[in-house]
Amino acid sequence: MLSSRPFRRLWTSLALSSLGDWLSLLALVSLAAILTQDSGPTAQYFAISGVIALKLLPAVLLSPVADALTDRLDRRLTMAVATVVRGLLYLSIPLVGRLDWLLIANFLAECVALFWGPAKDSAAADLVPQDKRRQADRAGLLAAYGSAPVAALLFAVLSALSLTLGGLLPVLGATAADLALYAGGVTFLVAASVVWGVPVPERTDHDEEDGQRSLPRVLWDGVRFSGTTPLARGLLLGMLGAFAAAGMVVGVARVLVAGLGAGNAGFAVVFGALFAGALVGLATGHRLVRRISRRRLFGLALGTSGIALLVAGLVPDLVLTAVLVAVAGLGAGAAWRIGLTLLGDELEEDIRSRTFAFLYAAAGVKLLAAAVVAPLLAALIGSHTLAVGTLAYDFRGADGVLLIAAVVLLVVAFVAQRQVDDERDVSLLAEVTAALRGAPARPDPALTTHRGLFLVLEGGEGAGKSTQTRQLAIWLREEGFDVLTTREPGATKVGMRLRALLLDKENTGMSPRAEALLYAADRAEHVDSVIRPALERGAIVISDRYVDSTLAYQGAGRELVGDEIKALNGWATGELVPDLTILLDLPVGQGMQRHGRPADRLEAEPDEFHERVRKGFSALAEREPERYLVLDAQDAQATITRAIRRRVRPLLPDPVPGDAEEITGMIPIIRD
Repeated sequence: MLSSRPFRRLWTSLALSSLGDWLSLLALVSLAAILTQDSGPTAQYFAISGVIALKLLPAVLLSPVADALTDRLDRRLTMAVATVVRGLLYLSIPLVGRLDWLLIANFLAECVALFWGPAKDSAAADLVPQDKRRQADRAGLLAAYGSAPVAALLFAVLSALSLTLGGLLPVLGATAADLALYAGGVTFLVAASVVWGVPVPERTDHDEEDGQRSLPRVLWDGVRFSGTTPLARGLLLGMLGAFAAAGMVVGVARVLVAGLGAGNAGFAVVFGALFAGALVGLATGHRLVRRISRRRLFGLALGTSGIALLVAGLVPDLVLTAVLVAVAGLGAGAAWRIGLTLLGDELEEDIRSRTFAFLYAAAGVKLLAAAVVAPLLAALIGSHTLAVGTLAYDFRGADGVLLIAAVVLLVVAFVAQRQVDDERDVSLLAEVTAALRGAPARPDPALTTHRGLFLVLEGGEGAGKSTQTRQLAIWLREEGFDVLTTREPGATKVGMRLRALLLDKENTGMSPRAEALLYAADRAEHVDSVIRPALERGAIVISDRYVDSTLAYQGAGRELVGDEIKALNGWATGELVPDLTILLDLPVGQGMQRHGRPADRLEAEPDEFHERVRKGFSALAEREPERYLVLDAQDAQATITRAIRRRVRPLLPDPVPGDAEEITGMIPIIRD
């Protein structure tokens, strides 16, 4: 998406504005705590709760009015003016230096943000093609939440500057919160200059519908249309529960670190650790334990977050608290990533977009609402000293909130897991134990029905699959392995006849369903007579195309229902899944230029068809990244070959039989 210059400018403005938002949140919470520190912890808790509540209140109460007004305004001008006004409001807070103006300016800034949001969404809708909307949404989420740890790092640096250089320059005599507000204000002004350069097109028909998608309506639609199955209900419960727990950490973090003897820098560390851990979980968490099913890994990730928060509420050490909060964020991020993937597979297209819109909106509301409630709970709990003999333990309200968040998250994890888990024949404990030992907890047809290794090369026309299949086979044979290379369709006598039917241009009128059935018939014969016997004898099988080609060509290309094709081919192959699928990705149009022969029936399809096929392959790889190696087919052949070898090498079985060492161990040693 970022290859589009207009969208890139809009995304950059969003990232800068989000950075300013997070900086202002850190600064306002810290400044509220500083301005009320003489009044005691209870006053600090209420001040922090008030700051966060005023960030949430305008969106809940005034968003329908703001959306209606935004529809009548120029979108680029609205975004630029709203961003400038927000920047000026945040710049004014340290200049005035009073708590009442802090709250007023914070409220006004959030009111102005209500105009910026719909204008940005409407502009993005015109800048992004319909089939790229989900990618644009993911890019927007990355900008919105990925800027949080950056803001925390910047806030920590400003805290250090305010302490070490405060006496050198008058402006640096301000607190870290003041400096952060100055930096945030400047960030908003830069974001305004960037968004002013975005070429926003004229309004289209969908703008009216987009403009009416206010926060209350999105939440209401989500309640009505989401949660249609136990799996969806469990996933939504777990994902929103993770955000609520994160919000409770944000709400009490400033007072929590103060009780541990730290100030603004410590607050930045804990805050940054939470969101940095979440980002790592989003990127890699679903790959940490590959032998556990995704549904169970979802509940396990939530449970890990809950346990980390439970321990964090009991330890009186800043460094350990930051580490545990990062672990909690890691689990929450992993659960979020797994949940999005499972929801995308579970929901029908007509309610998927509404459910995702509800999820994104509800996550933000949950985060802020929990951050509002958390300081009030901490004030209600208060501070206590627990004495056991000569030992004394100081228990503060912030600690109690972390314990409450942990218990709530553990309960949510248990309930969500009960809704999501469909594999109760093996207990979760047994599966986790087996995964830690490196062994499967249950028989897996893809792992236990053969002793060999099954590798598949996939990609569009002219991507270089045949070349890389040949190079891979040569290398493996040189390493001493029994290697079988094959292809689809046409690897058997039956398959050759089916291939002639499928690729003959005379059959251009063949129905998509008939085409899918013929490919499945070829694959059933191929697996039964060629692939599975070779795997059972311990060979390495390399196939040029397999099930994913049908899912991409007939599913995405012919626009058939992917789940039906997947079920059909699962039955045809006996659920035989490749150990690794190597996807060679090549832009549409370049592949045919590599061919030196006339195009067959599928190759002769228009570019729109092949573009859908390419997207279909990419979507499959995104859903199961642990089973795919995606390579740019535009790279040099030698580069691609080296990358394939690096990925395949750890999967290779030992070419020396297991009993060989026993045999050689019986040879007598000859001594002089």
